[in-house]
Amino acid sequence: MKKTQMDINKFMNKVKAMEKGHELDLSSDEDLSIAIMNLISMEEHFFFTYNKTKDAKYLDLLNEIREMRKSALKRIIKDYEGEVWCISKHLLAASMRFMEVGTKSLTKGDKKDSEEMFQKAYQLYSLFWGLNLNLVGTKDIKQNKSAQIDFVDDSNPPARKSSTSLFTKLGEIVQKAIDCCKE
Repeated sequence: MKKTQMDINKFMNKVKAMEKGHELDLSSDEDLSIAIMNLISMEEHFFFTYNKTKDAKYLDLLNEIREMRKSALKRIIKDYEGEVWCISKHLLAASMRFMEVGTKSLTKGDKKDSEEMFQKAYQLYSLFWGLNLNLVGTKDIKQNKSAQIDFVDDSNPPARKSSTSLFTKLGEIVQKAIDCCKE
């Protein structure tokens, strides 16, 4: 069995074990992550509206939305170290913006650009889940000269590391683990 498939199977077994113990509801967390993306977007809109109008009520609304977003994010990000909280927020924000640009490109008929933007959005979204499900950490990745991020398996000699990109692996894992149709 290929190493990528073994990694995915290992992770899926971990997810199934957590679900049996009711420790993890990825379907609900996925919905919540999309809500958080929209809250971040609302924060941005209140910021720009305040600066255009100078009406302080938009700052009050921004602050209320920010508190709601922080509360929602705490439900997904249980334990974090260093900058993981902020990284997570920015991964969701950037993912949402790439989706927005992709949707606009699609509306304009530029399917190629749309596909590129959607791919970037999904890669960032997958990285968000990789960080917050403890599938990836800074010690688990290295960046090679071609800027492709690879998983490094410490149990294998360096010559036997996987050449599958981090984004590809995380995308496969997220696709299998997060099923928005589960009730």
